[in-house]
Amino acid sequence: MSSVDVSNLSAPFCLLETRYSYIFNTCLLEVFIILLLTVLIICGNLVVIFVFHCAPLLSHHTTSAFIQTMAYADLLVGVSCLFLHHLQGLDPKLTCQVFGYLVSVLKSVSMASLACVSVDRYIAITQPLTYSSLVSPFRMRCCIVLIWLYSALIFLPSFLGWGKPGYHGDVVEWCAVKWKTSPAFTSFIVALLYAPATLTVCFTYANIFKICQQHTREISERHPQYQQPANYPDKRYARVLFRITSVFYILWLPYILYFLLESAGIYHHPAASFLTTWLAISNSFCNCLIYSLSNSAFRKGLKRLGSLFLQHSISGFGVRHTKKTFVGSVEKGYAGPGYGYDHVETEIGTTCHV
Repeated sequence: MSSVDVSNLSAPFCLLETRYSYIFNTCLLEVFIILLLTVLIICGNLVVIFVFHCAPLLSHHTTSAFIQTMAYADLLVGVSCLFLHHLQGLDPKLTCQVFGYLVSVLKSVSMASLACVSVDRYIAITQPLTYSSLVSPFRMRCCIVLIWLYSALIFLPSFLGWGKPGYHGDVVEWCAVKWKTSPAFTSFIVALLYAPATLTVCFTYANIFKICQQHTREISERHPQYQQPANYPDKRYARVLFRITSVFYILWLPYILYFLLESAGIYHHPAASFLTTWLAISNSFCNCLIYSLSNSAFRKGLKRLGSLFLQHSISGFGVRHTKKTFVGSVEKGYAGPGYGYDHVETEIGTTCHV
């Protein structure tokens, strides 16, 4: 292959060149979508990481470890978007395989972390008395290491030439035109990653809501005076679970379905590939919104951090002083026994955390 061919195949090109391109510049729209999501993903996850870094006590809960793992993986996905249009002149095949492998591993870590968050919350609800012994810091760290190892191994066949993972490198022509999907590899990935993660999220959150609804009903029967107040937390809890599961399925299901259809040779369209892929990638931004801002302690810490930055930007204090003040304020009142996601009272003295 000549150097000219390599340059052409490794050059960025537009996936959104549909028959409607004469109405408006679809390539400009594509660049806008990529830039917007890149900025949102990087900024959103940097905020999450910064808040946890500045307030170590927020990291004492096991769920926070998975949220931080997810934030780092999603941040790296956002950083990878910065290199999409800087691949020209490199070997197209090797570039696509390396880039596709690394990005797929990061997306796998993010999705597996989502599933682990749901399992963690499920154990906390179903086994509240033995939760601390079942989910110890050591087991949590081992689980995070296994997530990274499993993600690295499951996509290794694509790096060795067996199939193509679905990822956002298709803005490079060789990745989109020459690198073909494999039905066997796609089925392998769906069976060992996407399907288990999707079913885990569905099962755990459905059962969590069922258990908390049952507890609320029991409280209403045993304590009629609490019947009216119990209705509102139950609805609030339902909204939290609805947000979590809906965002997860809305962003991932189109991508998984198109991934299967394309691999089977049933349907292929560049615009559909671009839109479903970047819809799934947008989950890297939504994760920091749903899983961090739904966390009551993190939300308080974020508000406190924002107010401190505002105060010190006006008074002229430095970042180091702001961090010190923020850590002190969180340790005093923002990270305590009530740490957790939005919750509902399930019994007198116990709490049902998302």
